[in-house]
Amino acid sequence: MLKLAILGFLHDRPLHGYELRRHLTALTGHVRPISDGTLYPAIKRLESDGLLVRETEPGSAAAPRHTLHLTEAGRAALLDRLREPEQVDVSDENRWFTLLAFLRHLADPAAQAAVLRRRLAFLSEPASFFYEGERPLGAEEFEDPFRRGLLLVARATTEAELAWLHATLAELDQAR
Repeated sequence: MLKLAILGFLHDRPLHGYELRRHLTALTGHVRPISDGTLYPAIKRLESDGLLVRETEPGSAAAPRHTLHLTEAGRAALLDRLREPEQVDVSDENRWFTLLAFLRHLADPAAQAAVLRRRLAFLSEPASFFYEGERPLGAEEFEDPFRRGLLLVARATTEAELAWLHATLAELDQAR
C-alpha cells in the first residue's frame, strides 16, 4: 500500500521527501509507522520503474532539496491500481482506507462504483474474528467483555460503512 499512497499523494502535487513522509504518517502512521528505511528505498524503486522523477531545487537556507514528481507512467499505474485493486486491498481495513483516500482520482463514477461494490460484497458476507468451526460467532455469544466489545465495535463500524457505501453508490449511479 506504500506504493499506492506515494503515487496518490504525488498525483495531488509534487512533494519533498519530508512532506511526503508527513502525509504518509498522517494516513497510515498510527497503524504502520513508516521509517526512512522503508520510505526512501520505495521512492528509489518507483523512480527506477519510471513512475516518479526527482527534481533538485535550491534550498532556502543550505542544501538543495529534492522534489518528487509523478510521471505519466506513475499516473497510469496509480489509476490501474485504483481501478483494479487486489482482493486484499478491498478486504483489509487499513489497505481499504488507503485505497479509499485516493479513489477520487478515478474520474469515471462507474469505475469508482465498481470498486465500492467489491467492498460492499465483502462486507455483506457473514464474518467474525472468532469462529466455532465454520460458524462466525457474534458478540452476544461471549461473556468475555473484551471479545464482546471488540465484536460490538466492529459491528457498529461495519454498519456505518455499509450505510455510507449505499448512499455513495446511489450518488455515483445518479452521476452516470
